[in-house]
Amino acid sequence: MRKQNVFQKLVTLVKGGLTKAGETVVDMNAITILEQEIKDGQTNLDKAKQDLTKVMRSSMQCGRKIEELKQSILTHEGYAMKAMEKSNESMALEVAQKIAEFESDLNIQQSAKAQYDGHIVTLKAQIKSTQKAIDNMDRELTMVKTTESVQKASASITQNYATSGSKVLSAKDSLKRIQERQQNREDELIAGEQLREEFEGKSLEDQLRSEGIIEDNSGANSVLERLKAKQAGNAE
Repeated sequence: MRKQNVFQKLVTLVKGGLTKAGETVVDMNAITILEQEIKDGQTNLDKAKQDLTKVMRSSMQCGRKIEELKQSILTHEGYAMKAMEKSNESMALEVAQKIAEFESDLNIQQSAKAQYDGHIVTLKAQIKSTQKAIDNMDRELTMVKTTESVQKASASITQNYATSGSKVLSAKDSLKRIQERQQNREDELIAGEQLREEFEGKSLEDQLRSEGIIEDNSGANSVLERLKAKQAGNAE
C-alpha cells in the first residue's frame, strides 16, 4: 500500500513536470502564436465582410424588385379598373390574375428581404465585436512585445554591469582612462603656459596692467595724447 502511494506521487510529479514543460514551450512561442491568431482572425474577418457585402447586395436587389412589383400592381389595378368600366369582365379577370401573381412574388421578395436584413444586423454586430476583440488583442500583443524588449534590454545591461570583466565595463573603464588622459594633457598645457609667462616676466606685468596699476601707453589714444602734448610744446 505504501509502495503504491509512493508510485502515485511519482506519477503526479512527472505529470506536473510535463505540464510545466509544455507551458514553458507555449510561453516561449506565445508571441508568435498570438501574432498568427490575430492574422488568421483578421483574414476570417475580411472574408466575413465580403460575405456581408454580398448579403447587403441581395437585400438591395430585393428592395428594387419589391418597388418594381408594387408599381406593376398599381399599373395593372388601373388596367383592371378601365376594363371593368368598359364592362369587359374577362379582360378584368385576366388582369386580376396577373395582379395576384405580382402580389405572390411581392410576398416572396418581402420575406426574402426581411431575412437578408435580419442577417445583416446580426453579421454587422458580430463583425464589430470580432474587430474589437482583434484590436484589443493586437494592443495587448504590442504592449507585451514592447515590455519583452525593454526587459531584455534591461536584463542585458544589468548582466553586463554585474559580470566582472564584461565588455561594457571594459569599455566604460577605457572611456574613463581616455578622459583622464585628456584632462592630464589639458592640465599640462595650462601649467606650461603659466611657466612660460612666469619665466618671461609677463605674468606680473599683465596682472598690474589689468588692474590699472600700469598704464598701457601703446594704445592709439595714448599716442594721440602724446602728439597733442608735443604739438602744444612746439607752439609755445
